[in-house]
Amino acid sequence: MAVDSAQQPSAGATSDDAAGRHVSSLAADVRAAVRDQAVWDFHTHLYPPTFGTPLAGAGGGADPQGLMLWGVDALLTYHYLVAEVFRVVPPRRLAYEDFWRMTKREQADHIWKHLFIERSPLSEACRGVVTTLRRLGLEPDDRDLEGYRRWFAEQTPDGQIDRVMELARVSRITMTNAVFDDNERRRWLENPRVGADSRFAGVLRFDLLVQDWPAASRRLAEWGYQATAELTTASVEEARRFLREWIDRIGAIYCAVSLTPDFRFEAADDARPGSAVLAKVVLPVLAERGLPLAMMIGAKRQVNPGLGDGGDGVGLADVASVGRLCAGFPQNRFFCTMLARENQHELCIAARKFGNLMPFGCWWFLNNPSLIDEITRMRVELLGTSFIPQHSDARVLEQLIYKWDHSRELIAAVLAEKYGDLARAGWRASQDEVRRDVRLLLAGNLAEFLAD
Repeated sequence: MAVDSAQQPSAGATSDDAAGRHVSSLAADVRAAVRDQAVWDFHTHLYPPTFGTPLAGAGGGADPQGLMLWGVDALLTYHYLVAEVFRVVPPRRLAYEDFWRMTKREQADHIWKHLFIERSPLSEACRGVVTTLRRLGLEPDDRDLEGYRRWFAEQTPDGQIDRVMELARVSRITMTNAVFDDNERRRWLENPRVGADSRFAGVLRFDLLVQDWPAASRRLAEWGYQATAELTTASVEEARRFLREWIDRIGAIYCAVSLTPDFRFEAADDARPGSAVLAKVVLPVLAERGLPLAMMIGAKRQVNPGLGDGGDGVGLADVASVGRLCAGFPQNRFFCTMLARENQHELCIAARKFGNLMPFGCWWFLNNPSLIDEITRMRVELLGTSFIPQHSDARVLEQLIYKWDHSRELIAAVLAEKYGDLARAGWRASQDEVRRDVRLLLAGNLAEFLAD
């Protein structure tokens, strides 16, 4: 006998109800997993106290050329905020050279007054300072810059590193060790154990080697390597020796280079100096040592030199060159991030084609909530869990707090939505599966790609 379907419970409705309940509880599971998962910060400009610190904290004096930046004045004079304050107080009112003649404290006072007191700190860089103060247990609503300075003066650099890493849930910090920076190079040569702090991992960065081989060869010659402006066989061997020695000295876990938007790579026999150095020097040594190369592509250098580190711009880069590197050197592994929003989709597609390419982070001008959300969403849709969603790019220790707090919130929101979509399609991820996936995104993918 036929059964009146209107009198029967709808299997679809029951299933949909169960899926809805699952999605609701799943969102909380995702937020908890992202909040609790310790992250290995893939790329920063941070250093341990052995590199010196310009701020005199409790129990130690200041090193004016020190590389470990920390404290509220360093937070306020971050180059993002320097560029922003010149929007408010333009050079016709305060000349660039007059700003740079100020002490760090005076610069911080100027930025605090114009970006935090005389207007609301709505930009992401300003909000980051507010988040950081609050998470350190200070009261942003007090607007008491002198009080914040007194608190930081009572801290020690080592203790502050531990505190910040705990608050940010960062298990390890990856440095950027620029071998052509004389200040940093000197510290490595004078103290072989300068980078021995287990909280930090070393990365050898050698922009000049690829960006301007003639200039790099002159520096190498000054340091005792038999290198010339022409990339002769002897110069290639000496440049390789230079890389091997510095990889060993730093204990580099990967090597890195920042490239301008006009970077192009055609083939292994490309005669252009940058391409030739990559093909003949860098990639053979990294293949030999089993180390990946991280490429950060798209910064237009010093479009406004008056802003110092804040004077760089952004340009559209050539993703096809990245693909040619991946195809031409299958024995090498490449991390890649690009600065232009317009490059992100093509980079994701390239990563689908090459297993030796790992996209990472939302770099620099992309490290804003609306763009992090968009880029993370696109990467999940195209790459699943096989990418590194974020790195802090922090230059000041305490920035780890806000950069990871803000990014975790955005990453969790995207993942919760995607797991919800999956549940409605009929696949319900368990709490353990969610935690496994989050562990891959925030730590595991990096560890596995380094170990391959």
